[in-house]
Amino acid sequence: MHMPPPAAEGPILEAEPTLQTSLLLKALAPEQWPVPTTAFPAGSALVGGAVRDALLGRLSPTPDLDLIVPDGALHTTRQLAKIYGGACVVLDEARDMARLVVQGWTIDLARQEGQNLEADLQRRDYRINAIALELGSSPRLVDPTGGLADLKAGLLTAVGEHNLIDDPLRLLRGIRIAAELGFTIATSTWPLLQRHSHRLSQAAPERIQAELTKLVEAPGADQAMDQLQSSQLLQPWSRLNAEAESGPGSQLEQQSSLLSAEERQLALPLLRLTQLLSDDGLKQLRFSRRQIHRCGQLRRWLSQDDGQSFASLPPEERLRLHSELAADLPALIVQLPAATQRQWLERWRNPDDHLFHPRSPLDGNTLQTELNIAPGPLLGRLLRHLALEQAFGRLSSQKVALATARAWLQEQGQASADAPASRPRCD
Repeated sequence: MHMPPPAAEGPILEAEPTLQTSLLLKALAPEQWPVPTTAFPAGSALVGGAVRDALLGRLSPTPDLDLIVPDGALHTTRQLAKIYGGACVVLDEARDMARLVVQGWTIDLARQEGQNLEADLQRRDYRINAIALELGSSPRLVDPTGGLADLKAGLLTAVGEHNLIDDPLRLLRGIRIAAELGFTIATSTWPLLQRHSHRLSQAAPERIQAELTKLVEAPGADQAMDQLQSSQLLQPWSRLNAEAESGPGSQLEQQSSLLSAEERQLALPLLRLTQLLSDDGLKQLRFSRRQIHRCGQLRRWLSQDDGQSFASLPPEERLRLHSELAADLPALIVQLPAATQRQWLERWRNPDDHLFHPRSPLDGNTLQTELNIAPGPLLGRLLRHLALEQAFGRLSSQKVALATARAWLQEQGQASADAPASRPRCD
Protein backbone atom coordinates (compact mmCIF):
# COMPACT_ATOMS: atom_id res chain seq x y z
CA MET A 1 0.00 0.00 0.00
CA HIS A 2 1.38 3.37 -1.00
CA MET A 3 1.43 6.60 0.94
CA PRO A 4 2.74 10.01 -0.10
CA PRO A 5 6.55 10.23 0.15
CA PRO A 6 8.10 12.05 3.08
CA ALA A 7 8.45 15.78 2.60
CA ALA A 8 12.22 15.71 2.82
CA GLU A 9 15.12 13.82 4.31
CA GLY A 10 16.29 15.12 7.63
CA PRO A 11 19.74 16.73 7.75
CA ILE A 12 21.08 13.97 9.99
CA LEU A 13 20.15 11.31 7.46
CA GLU A 14 21.96 13.26 4.77
CA ALA A 15 25.17 13.37 6.81
CA GLU A 16 28.08 10.98 6.62
CA PRO A 17 27.64 7.93 8.88
CA THR A 18 30.59 9.02 10.98
CA LEU A 19 28.83 12.31 11.79
CA GLN A 20 25.32 10.99 12.40
CA THR A 21 25.84 10.14 16.07
CA SER A 22 27.17 13.57 17.00
CA LEU A 23 24.43 15.32 15.00
CA LEU A 24 21.82 13.12 16.64
CA LEU A 25 23.14 14.00 20.10
CA LYS A 26 23.03 17.68 19.20
CA ALA A 27 19.39 17.37 18.08
CA LEU A 28 18.35 15.42 21.17
CA ALA A 29 20.16 17.84 23.50
CA PRO A 30 20.35 15.46 26.49
CA GLU A 31 21.85 18.26 28.58
CA GLN A 32 18.35 19.77 28.59
CA TRP A 33 16.63 16.61 29.82
CA PRO A 34 15.29 16.78 33.38
CA VAL A 35 17.40 13.72 34.24
CA PRO A 36 21.08 13.65 33.20
CA THR A 37 22.20 10.66 31.16
CA THR A 38 24.71 9.81 33.88
CA ALA A 39 21.79 9.03 36.20
CA PHE A 40 20.73 6.06 34.08
CA PRO A 41 22.39 2.67 34.57
CA ALA A 42 25.45 1.82 32.52
CA GLY A 43 24.47 0.25 29.21
CA SER A 44 21.25 2.27 28.86
CA ALA A 45 20.11 3.29 25.40
CA LEU A 46 17.53 5.65 23.92
CA VAL A 47 15.21 3.93 21.44
CA GLY A 48 12.00 4.41 19.53
CA GLY A 49 10.20 7.56 18.49
CA ALA A 50 12.61 10.15 19.87
CA VAL A 51 15.53 8.68 17.93
CA ARG A 52 13.42 8.29 14.79
CA ASP A 53 11.99 11.81 14.93
CA ALA A 54 15.38 13.38 15.64
CA LEU A 55 16.82 11.62 12.61
CA LEU A 56 13.93 12.96 10.52
CA GLY A 57 14.33 16.50 11.85
CA ARG A 58 10.84 16.56 13.41
CA LEU A 59 11.66 16.31 17.11
CA SER A 60 9.37 18.17 19.51
CA PRO A 61 10.84 20.44 22.23
CA THR A 62 9.93 17.92 24.98
CA PRO A 63 9.83 14.54 23.24
CA ASP A 64 8.71 11.39 25.00
CA LEU A 65 11.85 9.41 25.81
CA ASP A 66 11.99 5.61 25.72
CA LEU A 67 15.01 4.02 27.36
CA ILE A 68 16.25 0.46 27.52
CA VAL A 69 18.17 -0.42 30.69
CA PRO A 70 20.03 -3.70 31.28
CA ASP A 71 17.89 -4.56 34.31
CA GLY A 72 15.83 -3.13 37.16
CA ALA A 73 13.79 -0.61 35.16
CA LEU A 74 11.06 -0.30 37.79
CA HIS A 75 13.57 0.09 40.65
CA THR A 76 15.54 2.67 38.67
CA THR A 77 12.41 4.67 37.87
CA ARG A 78 11.39 4.78 41.53
CA GLN A 79 14.83 5.97 42.55
CA LEU A 80 14.90 8.66 39.87
CA ALA A 81 11.44 9.86 40.94
CA LYS A 82 12.73 10.36 44.48
CA ILE A 83 15.90 12.12 43.40
CA TYR A 84 14.40 14.44 40.75
CA GLY A 85 10.98 15.02 42.24
CA GLY A 86 8.94 13.18 39.62
CA ALA A 87 6.22 10.55 39.69
CA CYS A 88 6.70 6.86 38.98
CA VAL A 89 3.94 5.04 37.08
CA VAL A 90 4.14 1.24 36.81
CA LEU A 91 3.36 0.26 33.21
CA ASP A 92 4.00 -3.49 33.34
CA GLU A 93 5.46 -4.95 36.50
CA ALA A 94 5.91 -8.43 35.01
CA ARG A 95 7.92 -7.07 32.07
CA ASP A 96 9.73 -4.52 34.28
CA MET A 97 8.42 -1.36 32.59
CA ALA A 98 7.74 1.98 34.27
CA ARG A 99 7.22 5.65 33.46
CA LEU A 100 8.87 8.69 35.02
CA VAL A 101 6.90 11.93 34.76
CA VAL A 102 9.05 14.89 35.73
CA GLN A 103 9.05 18.61 34.86
CA GLY A 104 6.62 18.10 31.99
CA TRP A 105 8.65 15.27 30.45
CA THR A 106 7.69 11.61 30.08
CA ILE A 107 10.50 9.07 30.29
CA ASP A 108 9.67 5.36 29.89
CA LEU A 109 12.15 2.77 31.11
CA ALA A 110 12.04 -0.90 30.14
CA ARG A 111 14.27 -3.85 30.90
CA GLN A 112 16.36 -5.05 27.97
CA GLU A 113 14.95 -8.16 26.32
CA GLY A 114 17.58 -10.61 25.14
CA GLN A 115 21.28 -10.86 25.79
CA ASN A 116 22.23 -7.48 24.34
CA LEU A 117 20.83 -4.29 22.83
CA GLU A 118 20.89 -5.68 19.29
CA ALA A 119 18.76 -8.64 20.37
CA ASP A 120 16.28 -6.28 22.02
CA LEU A 121 15.97 -4.18 18.86
CA GLN A 122 15.30 -7.31 16.80
CA ARG A 123 12.09 -7.75 18.83
CA ARG A 124 10.66 -4.33 17.92
CA ASP A 125 7.74 -3.62 15.60
CA TYR A 126 9.16 -1.72 12.62
CA ARG A 127 12.70 -1.10 11.45
CA ILE A 128 12.45 2.68 11.82
CA ASN A 129 11.60 2.13 15.50
CA ALA A 130 14.48 -0.32 15.99
CA ILE A 131 17.26 2.27 16.00
CA ALA A 132 18.98 3.01 19.31
CA LEU A 133 21.43 5.54 20.65
CA GLU A 134 23.68 4.10 23.32
CA LEU A 135 24.18 6.58 26.14
CA GLY A 136 27.27 6.88 28.27
CA SER A 137 30.80 8.10 27.71
CA SER A 138 30.97 6.80 24.11
CA PRO A 139 27.55 7.20 22.48
CA ARG A 140 26.92 4.89 19.53
CA LEU A 141 24.11 4.61 16.96
CA VAL A 142 22.88 1.02 16.74
CA ASP A 143 20.81 -0.10 13.73
CA PRO A 144 20.73 -3.90 13.36
CA THR A 145 17.61 -4.10 11.14
CA GLY A 146 18.17 -1.40 8.51
CA GLY A 147 16.01 1.32 10.02
CA LEU A 148 18.23 4.14 8.74
CA ALA A 149 17.83 2.93 5.15
CA ASP A 150 14.05 2.77 5.60
CA LEU A 151 13.99 6.33 6.97
CA LYS A 152 15.86 7.56 3.89
CA ALA A 153 13.51 5.63 1.59
CA GLY A 154 10.33 6.62 3.41
CA LEU A 155 9.45 2.97 4.03
CA LEU A 156 7.70 1.24 6.92
CA THR A 157 8.91 -2.35 7.17
CA ALA A 158 8.07 -4.82 9.92
CA VAL A 159 11.06 -6.30 11.71
CA GLY A 160 9.35 -9.68 11.67
CA GLU A 161 5.93 -11.30 11.45
CA HIS A 162 6.15 -12.75 14.95
CA ASN A 163 6.85 -9.30 16.38
CA LEU A 164 3.50 -8.06 15.07
CA ILE A 165 1.64 -11.07 16.44
CA ASP A 166 3.34 -10.68 19.81
CA ASP A 167 1.53 -7.35 20.29
CA PRO A 168 -1.33 -7.05 17.76
CA LEU A 169 -1.69 -3.32 18.42
CA ARG A 170 1.43 -3.01 16.26
CA LEU A 171 -0.73 -3.83 13.23
CA LEU A 172 -2.76 -0.65 13.71
CA ARG A 173 0.28 1.32 14.87
CA GLY A 174 1.96 0.66 11.52
CA ILE A 175 -0.83 2.35 9.59
CA ARG A 176 -0.87 5.22 12.09
CA ILE A 177 2.89 5.81 11.87
CA ALA A 178 2.79 5.70 8.07
CA ALA A 179 -0.03 8.27 8.15
CA GLU A 180 1.92 10.57 10.46
CA LEU A 181 5.19 10.38 8.55
CA GLY A 182 3.84 10.08 5.01
CA PHE A 183 5.67 6.76 4.59
CA THR A 184 4.89 3.83 2.29
CA ILE A 185 4.05 0.51 3.92
CA ALA A 186 6.51 -2.00 2.46
CA THR A 187 5.16 -4.62 0.08
CA SER A 188 6.51 -7.31 2.40
CA THR A 189 4.68 -5.82 5.39
CA TRP A 190 1.23 -5.05 3.99
CA PRO A 191 0.20 -8.74 3.64
CA LEU A 192 1.09 -9.25 7.30
CA LEU A 193 -1.31 -6.50 8.37
CA GLN A 194 -4.05 -8.12 6.30
CA ARG A 195 -3.30 -11.68 7.39
CA HIS A 196 -3.41 -10.91 11.10
CA SER A 197 -6.00 -8.14 11.18
CA HIS A 198 -8.37 -10.30 13.24
CA ARG A 199 -5.84 -10.32 16.07
CA LEU A 200 -6.27 -6.62 16.81
CA SER A 201 -9.27 -7.40 19.03
CA GLN A 202 -6.79 -8.99 21.46
CA ALA A 203 -5.38 -5.56 22.28
CA ALA A 204 -6.83 -3.45 25.08
CA PRO A 205 -9.63 -1.17 23.86
CA GLU A 206 -7.99 1.88 25.43
CA ARG A 207 -4.80 1.29 23.44
CA ILE A 208 -6.72 0.95 20.17
CA GLN A 209 -8.58 4.16 20.96
CA ALA A 210 -5.32 6.02 21.57
CA GLU A 211 -3.92 4.90 18.21
CA LEU A 212 -7.09 5.87 16.34
CA THR A 213 -7.18 9.29 18.01
CA LYS A 214 -3.69 9.97 16.65
CA LEU A 215 -4.48 8.44 13.27
CA VAL A 216 -7.52 10.60 12.45
CA GLU A 217 -5.44 13.72 13.15
CA ALA A 218 -2.46 12.63 11.02
CA PRO A 219 -1.56 14.33 7.72
CA GLY A 220 -2.07 11.05 5.84
CA ALA A 221 -5.28 10.09 7.64
CA ASP A 222 -7.41 9.80 4.52
CA GLN A 223 -5.11 7.24 2.89
CA ALA A 224 -4.92 5.46 6.23
CA MET A 225 -8.71 5.18 6.32
CA ASP A 226 -8.64 3.46 2.95
CA GLN A 227 -6.01 1.09 4.30
CA LEU A 228 -8.09 0.35 7.39
CA GLN A 229 -10.97 -0.49 5.11
CA SER A 230 -9.06 -2.86 2.84
CA SER A 231 -7.21 -4.55 5.71
CA GLN A 232 -10.41 -4.94 7.81
CA LEU A 233 -8.39 -4.16 10.93
CA LEU A 234 -11.36 -2.38 12.47
CA GLN A 235 -13.97 -4.90 11.36
CA PRO A 236 -15.28 -5.66 14.90
CA TRP A 237 -16.02 -1.97 15.52
CA SER A 238 -16.43 -0.62 12.01
CA ARG A 239 -19.20 0.69 9.83
CA LEU A 240 -17.03 0.36 6.69
CA ASN A 241 -17.81 -1.95 3.78
CA ALA A 242 -14.67 -3.81 2.82
CA GLU A 243 -16.02 -4.50 -0.68
CA ALA A 244 -16.53 -0.80 -1.50
CA GLU A 245 -14.58 0.43 -4.53
CA SER A 246 -13.09 3.40 -2.68
CA GLY A 247 -12.52 4.13 0.94
CA PRO A 248 -14.23 6.84 2.96
CA GLY A 249 -11.11 8.94 3.19
CA SER A 250 -10.26 9.09 -0.49
CA GLN A 251 -12.04 12.40 -1.14
CA LEU A 252 -12.12 14.15 2.23
CA GLU A 253 -9.10 16.38 1.72
CA GLN A 254 -10.42 17.47 -1.67
CA GLN A 255 -13.93 17.99 -0.32
CA SER A 256 -12.62 20.14 2.53
CA SER A 257 -10.62 22.50 0.30
CA LEU A 258 -12.94 25.41 1.09
CA LEU A 259 -12.29 25.09 4.81
CA SER A 260 -9.49 26.93 6.55
CA ALA A 261 -6.69 24.95 8.20
CA GLU A 262 -8.27 25.54 11.59
CA GLU A 263 -11.68 24.43 10.33
CA ARG A 264 -10.20 21.26 8.83
CA GLN A 265 -8.47 20.48 12.11
CA LEU A 266 -11.85 20.79 13.82
CA ALA A 267 -13.94 18.94 11.26
CA LEU A 268 -11.93 16.13 9.72
CA PRO A 269 -10.90 14.08 12.78
CA LEU A 270 -14.51 14.01 13.99
CA LEU A 271 -15.81 13.13 10.53
CA ARG A 272 -13.21 10.37 10.13
CA LEU A 273 -14.12 8.78 13.46
CA THR A 274 -17.80 8.95 12.54
CA GLN A 275 -17.11 7.23 9.23
CA LEU A 276 -14.74 4.63 10.69
CA LEU A 277 -16.60 3.44 13.78
CA SER A 278 -20.16 2.52 14.62
CA ASP A 279 -21.85 3.82 17.75
CA ASP A 280 -21.25 0.47 19.44
CA GLY A 281 -17.66 0.49 18.22
CA LEU A 282 -17.02 3.86 19.84
CA LYS A 283 -18.43 2.54 23.10
CA GLN A 284 -16.45 -0.70 22.96
CA LEU A 285 -13.22 1.21 22.37
CA ARG A 286 -13.86 3.38 25.44
CA PHE A 287 -14.21 6.73 23.72
CA SER A 288 -15.50 9.46 26.01
CA ARG A 289 -19.21 10.08 26.37
CA ARG A 290 -18.74 13.51 24.82
CA GLN A 291 -16.97 12.08 21.77
CA ILE A 292 -19.62 9.37 21.34
CA HIS A 293 -22.32 12.03 21.61
CA ARG A 294 -20.63 14.29 19.02
CA CYS A 295 -20.18 11.40 16.58
CA GLY A 296 -23.76 10.24 17.11
CA GLN A 297 -25.23 13.66 16.40
CA LEU A 298 -23.08 14.14 13.31
CA ARG A 299 -23.95 10.66 12.07
CA ARG A 300 -27.66 11.36 12.48
CA TRP A 301 -27.51 14.48 10.33
CA LEU A 302 -25.18 12.87 7.80
CA SER A 303 -27.87 10.29 7.17
CA GLN A 304 -29.74 12.99 5.20
CA ASP A 305 -29.45 12.34 1.48
CA ASP A 306 -27.85 15.64 0.45
CA GLY A 307 -27.57 19.30 1.23
CA GLN A 308 -30.83 20.12 -0.52
CA SER A 309 -32.79 18.24 2.11
CA PHE A 310 -31.53 20.55 4.85
CA ALA A 311 -32.92 23.64 3.11
CA SER A 312 -36.38 22.09 3.07
CA LEU A 313 -36.42 21.19 6.75
CA PRO A 314 -39.15 22.78 8.88
CA PRO A 315 -37.86 25.78 10.89
CA GLU A 316 -37.85 23.81 14.15
CA GLU A 317 -35.74 21.04 12.62
CA ARG A 318 -33.36 23.50 10.98
CA LEU A 319 -32.83 25.17 14.35
CA ARG A 320 -32.25 21.78 15.96
CA LEU A 321 -29.62 20.98 13.33
CA HIS A 322 -27.59 24.08 14.13
CA SER A 323 -28.17 23.77 17.89
CA GLU A 324 -27.03 20.14 18.06
CA LEU A 325 -23.95 20.46 15.86
CA ALA A 326 -22.96 23.92 17.13
CA ALA A 327 -19.16 24.06 16.78
CA ASP A 328 -19.07 20.78 14.81
CA LEU A 329 -20.99 22.07 11.79
CA PRO A 330 -17.88 22.14 9.49
CA ALA A 331 -17.80 18.33 9.73
CA LEU A 332 -21.23 18.27 8.10
CA ILE A 333 -20.42 21.05 5.65
CA VAL A 334 -17.58 18.98 4.17
CA GLN A 335 -20.16 16.49 2.88
CA LEU A 336 -22.37 19.09 1.18
CA PRO A 337 -22.23 20.19 -2.48
CA ALA A 338 -19.63 22.87 -3.18
CA ALA A 339 -22.16 25.66 -3.71
CA THR A 340 -23.88 24.83 -0.44
CA GLN A 341 -20.49 24.62 1.30
CA ARG A 342 -19.64 28.19 0.34
CA GLN A 343 -22.99 29.52 1.49
CA TRP A 344 -22.98 27.64 4.79
CA LEU A 345 -19.35 28.43 5.56
CA GLU A 346 -19.97 32.14 5.03
CA ARG A 347 -22.86 32.04 7.45
CA TRP A 348 -21.12 29.77 9.99
CA ARG A 349 -18.10 32.09 10.06
CA ASN A 350 -20.39 34.96 11.05
CA PRO A 351 -20.94 34.75 14.84
CA ASP A 352 -23.90 37.13 14.50
CA ASP A 353 -25.84 34.77 12.23
CA HIS A 354 -28.68 33.77 14.53
CA LEU A 355 -29.60 30.60 12.64
CA PHE A 356 -26.08 29.17 12.39
CA HIS A 357 -25.31 30.22 15.98
CA PRO A 358 -28.74 29.99 17.61
CA ARG A 359 -29.33 31.45 21.05
CA SER A 360 -32.18 33.15 22.83
CA PRO A 361 -31.97 36.98 22.87
CA LEU A 362 -32.98 36.85 26.54
CA ASP A 363 -31.33 34.62 29.12
CA GLY A 364 -33.12 32.52 31.68
CA ASN A 365 -32.49 34.88 34.59
CA THR A 366 -34.02 37.82 32.72
CA LEU A 367 -37.09 35.81 31.79
CA GLN A 368 -37.55 34.60 35.37
CA THR A 369 -37.36 38.16 36.69
CA GLU A 370 -39.47 39.90 34.05
CA LEU A 371 -42.14 37.25 33.62
CA ASN A 372 -42.18 35.66 37.05
CA ILE A 373 -41.54 32.24 35.57
CA ALA A 374 -39.85 29.49 37.54
CA PRO A 375 -36.97 27.32 36.29
CA GLY A 376 -38.16 24.15 34.63
CA PRO A 377 -39.35 22.61 31.35
CA LEU A 378 -41.61 25.57 30.53
CA LEU A 379 -38.66 27.99 30.74
CA GLY A 380 -36.60 25.70 28.52
CA ARG A 381 -39.32 25.59 25.88
CA LEU A 382 -39.62 29.38 26.01
CA LEU A 383 -35.87 29.81 25.48
CA ARG A 384 -36.03 27.49 22.45
CA HIS A 385 -39.03 29.42 21.08
CA LEU A 386 -37.20 32.73 21.37
CA ALA A 387 -34.09 31.26 19.74
CA LEU A 388 -36.29 30.05 16.86
CA GLU A 389 -37.95 33.43 16.42
CA GLN A 390 -34.59 35.19 16.42
CA ALA A 391 -33.03 32.65 14.04
CA PHE A 392 -35.61 33.48 11.38
CA GLY A 393 -35.47 37.24 11.87
CA ARG A 394 -38.71 37.78 13.72
CA LEU A 395 -37.23 39.62 16.71
CA SER A 396 -35.89 43.11 16.09
CA SER A 397 -35.02 44.03 19.68
CA GLN A 398 -35.03 42.75 23.25
CA LYS A 399 -38.25 44.73 23.82
CA VAL A 400 -39.92 42.80 21.00
CA ALA A 401 -38.42 39.57 22.36
CA LEU A 402 -39.93 40.21 25.80
CA ALA A 403 -43.35 40.96 24.27
CA THR A 404 -43.08 37.77 22.23
CA ALA A 405 -42.24 35.81 25.36
CA ARG A 406 -45.32 37.20 27.17
CA ALA A 407 -47.57 36.35 24.23
CA TRP A 408 -46.15 32.82 24.04
CA LEU A 409 -46.75 32.26 27.76
CA GLN A 410 -50.32 33.46 27.40
CA GLU A 411 -50.84 31.04 24.52
CA GLN A 412 -49.48 28.22 26.65
CA GLY A 413 -51.83 29.14 29.47
CA GLN A 414 -54.80 29.36 27.10
CA ALA A 415 -53.90 26.01 25.62
CA SER A 416 -53.89 24.48 29.09
CA ALA A 417 -57.22 26.14 29.89
CA ASP A 418 -58.76 24.89 26.65
CA ALA A 419 -57.62 21.33 27.19
CA PRO A 420 -60.51 18.99 28.16
CA ALA A 421 -60.48 17.98 31.80
CA SER A 422 -59.66 14.37 32.44
CA ARG A 423 -62.65 12.26 33.36
CA PRO A 424 -62.62 10.11 36.49
CA ARG A 425 -62.05 6.46 35.78
CA CYS A 426 -64.68 3.89 36.63
CA ASP A 427 -62.89 0.64 37.21
